[in-house]
Amino acid sequence: MAFAKDFGFLPDNKARTNTIALQKAVDRTGTITVDEPGIYDIDDAIIIPSDTALVFGKGVYIRRTTDTGYVFINKGAFTREYDYNISITGLNLLCNGHNSKQGKLITGLRGQVCFFYAKDIVIRDLLCLDLMEYSFCIQVCTFENLLIENVHIEGLKDGIHIDKGSKFTIKHGVFKTFDDPIAINAHDYTTGSPEMGWIEDGLIEDCYDLDQEKTVGYFCRVLAGSWLDWYKGMKVQQSDTVVYNNRMYRVNMEANGMLYMSDTPPSHTEGTKEYDGIKWTMTQDKNITYNCGCRNIHFRYIFLKKKRHTAFSLTFDKGPYSRGCYPNSVPPVQEDITFDHIYVQNELTDLIGIRTPVNTIKLTNSVIYNNRINLRNVEEEGITYIPAHILISNVTFKGEGKQSLVYCAEGRKATLKINGSIKENTTYEPVIEGDIDILQKDI
Repeated sequence: MAFAKDFGFLPDNKARTNTIALQKAVDRTGTITVDEPGIYDIDDAIIIPSDTALVFGKGVYIRRTTDTGYVFINKGAFTREYDYNISITGLNLLCNGHNSKQGKLITGLRGQVCFFYAKDIVIRDLLCLDLMEYSFCIQVCTFENLLIENVHIEGLKDGIHIDKGSKFTIKHGVFKTFDDPIAINAHDYTTGSPEMGWIEDGLIEDCYDLDQEKTVGYFCRVLAGSWLDWYKGMKVQQSDTVVYNNRMYRVNMEANGMLYMSDTPPSHTEGTKEYDGIKWTMTQDKNITYNCGCRNIHFRYIFLKKKRHTAFSLTFDKGPYSRGCYPNSVPPVQEDITFDHIYVQNELTDLIGIRTPVNTIKLTNSVIYNNRINLRNVEEEGITYIPAHILISNVTFKGEGKQSLVYCAEGRKATLKINGSIKENTTYEPVIEGDIDILQKDI
């Protein structure tokens, strides 16, 4: 173990001095402890190598002074080489009006704290109460074995933003964010994810969505997407993806909904290049895929205290920032999503909004009001849906009157089983709408 103060990392220092000092400390690897209370200014990213543990003591605050770089990022992120065994404990982060917008940045990586190409990562006991409008607080992509626990995040952007990866746990989280507290986005905007791919085997547990006057988004956004090989004459928009010559490229233009005719295939091996007036970013040259989504995700003990239209959204983007599924592509099936011990504590229209194909949705051991499971249709040419299977079990219904419980839009089919459930108000009458085969219903 080493102490950061021995490298010159001190509360009274200038930001430049502190940045250099803390970087020297982490470069030695091992456990680096910051134990002297105070506010520590930094002006650029601290780049963390493998086998490094950063431990911040009580009363220690890290404060940004510029928009340059990130706050923390793993070393291998810039070369897309895996780092291993990194932990950050006790971080009290002061954004101080700054985002990750300048300097050495990776397209699609815009968090304050970032991990990209990383395995065996732990973020524990993090506090951030002034998150700004552009940067996610925590962003992790292309990962394996991730633990995020005991976090309190407030502000204007996503609290925790997860992209491509497997085996993760997010637990003991308190959130009060204008945008999504948690996003697990297999697909995303070009500017919101450096790589795309399946997100698998995750637990989100004991999390609170605190109320506030204004908000957008969802408690948890679960994004999927699909795309095609590049072909001459295809029409593309911002964030569209193509595969060409065993690489994945994404349109990197203004988010204005404009369609562009592509007659020249993108062929560069790195960065961003313009063809036919279209800027393309090369995002991946390995693990090539044509669709992605989320599977084997378990939400448990979630307390929904914020007034929202939708709490959980399993969706395709469809707007000027991103088109989740290209016409006639093969959409992914999001698989085995479980909602257990979900407590609705404010007004919600859709408890679960679903615009992607899904196989099974389970809602168990929960307390809800006049809330709906809404299966929508993305209404994109050539996109078809398999039947969805919905189980509602051991749920307490606190609603009143005739209320939509499950809605299935035209072009979608579902089966439904409701058992072991209780309604507290005798007037409550659940309405089942659409092409739904009711296998069992005990309310």
